[in-house]
Amino acid sequence: MPVVEQSELETNWSLITDDAGVQRAAALIAAGDGPIGVDAERASGFTYGSEAYLVQVYRRGTTPLLFDPVGISSFGPLAEVLADEEWILHAASQDIPCLDELGLHPDRLFDTELAARLLGYERVGLGAIVEQLLGIHLEKAHSAADWSQRPLPESWLEYAALDVALLPDLRDAVAADLDAQGKAEFARQEFEAVRTKPAKPKSPEPWRKLSGGHALKSPRSLALARELWLARDELARERDVAPGRLIPDSSVVAAAVANPRSKNDLARLATFKGRASRTELDRWWRAVLAGKTTEDLPGTKPRDPDAIPHHRGWAQRHPEAAERLAAARAAVEAEAERQGIPIENLLTPDHLRRLVWRPPADPSAENIALRLRELGAREWQLGIVSPIIAAAFVELR
Repeated sequence: MPVVEQSELETNWSLITDDAGVQRAAALIAAGDGPIGVDAERASGFTYGSEAYLVQVYRRGTTPLLFDPVGISSFGPLAEVLADEEWILHAASQDIPCLDELGLHPDRLFDTELAARLLGYERVGLGAIVEQLLGIHLEKAHSAADWSQRPLPESWLEYAALDVALLPDLRDAVAADLDAQGKAEFARQEFEAVRTKPAKPKSPEPWRKLSGGHALKSPRSLALARELWLARDELARERDVAPGRLIPDSSVVAAAVANPRSKNDLARLATFKGRASRTELDRWWRAVLAGKTTEDLPGTKPRDPDAIPHHRGWAQRHPEAAERLAAARAAVEAEAERQGIPIENLLTPDHLRRLVWRPPADPSAENIALRLRELGAREWQLGIVSPIIAAAFVELR
């Protein structure tokens, strides 16, 4: 298949910046035909939150419509016209949360990235499968850009428009491969699992997710890290900037471990760096003082009652569980290769580990399926892996 360069394509698009434009765009989409391509651009790593700064929608019979949420108070008319229609997204789990914040959520979903994984494609990025299936080479120069800036450059908008304009054709090509491999039902169940997955609850102590936090050994160092994290989060929220762009996690942890005796000691700490490490030194020192003096000392991280020991230590401490895991994983890996599906898509690794850690008293295929269903595995997965894992357990007896 000859490859067409992105620069050779012409894509007409419209930018919608207000509520009246949303009304007009909704009418255009309603008059179009077929499933609807949807995409969103965020400013991850630049702004404080992860909200959408551009939403792209395309349906055959229309032109790509680019919505600027900054000037739009309600996406209600768009949500209404998209209801009951199939949405096409690429890597939907990344975009659904920010679309939800705008009141946009699919009733039906086709995820081209997830489908590509089930099909065993070697590369599943949008550019890779567009080139493989449609013969178009996409330039992905703006995928990690700061989409919060205004005005948005026209070249960025053209890039965003083409991404969504290709989704209906890509969906049809991927769907044909799913049918050919007998995996259409697998995909349908996976899409529905993504679509209906509940939002992850917010952590009551988000500061504990500091990268490198394992270096914090004492309650006092944990308190210092907590106060620095809270001070950074407050400033990041005020400025609408990603917290790590002020001072990185490594600086928070380094200061907490060092427990500096004075503001000058903190300033001299070579590992305390970042664009705001010195300009906001008074703020950080106040946080250090709060951590030094608080009587509210954090304990160790509360244990998750559903947690299981890390599987890397099973061989020494839990040899029977390690033996079950090795046998079951080998069986699932072999089947994944036969099916042409990545093992993590055939069965979530955590589901497998939890199953073998606490297997049913009677590890029949039916009981294994019951346990995996409780853990969240889909029916198509159960039909494939349950008898395989049961057979692997039998061989261990």
